[in-house]
Amino acid sequence: MQRQLSATDHLLAAIGRTLARLPHPPTATPPGAFERGLDHAVRAHVAGLMRVNHAGEIAAQALYRGQARVARDPRVREHLLKAAEEERDHLRWCEQRLRELGDGPSRLAPLWYAGAYAIGATAGLAGDDWSLGFVEETERQVAAHLDEHLARLPADDARSRDILTRMRADEERHGRQAAQAGARPLPKPVRRLMRAAAGVMKFGAYRI
Repeated sequence: MQRQLSATDHLLAAIGRTLARLPHPPTATPPGAFERGLDHAVRAHVAGLMRVNHAGEIAAQALYRGQARVARDPRVREHLLKAAEEERDHLRWCEQRLRELGDGPSRLAPLWYAGAYAIGATAGLAGDDWSLGFVEETERQVAAHLDEHLARLPADDARSRDILTRMRADEERHGRQAAQAGARPLPKPVRRLMRAAAGVMKFGAYRI
């Protein structure tokens, strides 16, 4: 007799399918001429920042797809999937920059993805307006995080700066689109919890 799949089984299957569609982590390559001229500690610091941003984009894929999986309104689902697809550009930019720096992405990427997917699905179950509010707040926090990284980059690292600047513009646009689609503002405790979860990911991805 065939066992009937539970909601958890379906969720785990969706995570597995989506992880398989993500770009494979690139192998680190020797740094380019500009990067070789950087002090080792500086290059390692820039790579750590870009690894955090790469992990953030892995999490963004998971959040949006988790929310889309349980969205009730087809228009909201389409909005989330479109945003996830646009975020894939950011993922590729960060991967390429890590290769240029002779480094690679976080080895904890599957953990970041699975955790963010579960969070996204949970947010989506609260309702489409709350789900869009989660998107708006996420993008607001990401924009602030990118501002912090732009301030921490070496002044002459124009390549990384250009990538983060373009990413920031897209994140702000996604936040505005979520607001226009009917986002419901999140309570302050939820916003604090989101910042705490992001802090754990940033701490881990910078180092591992």
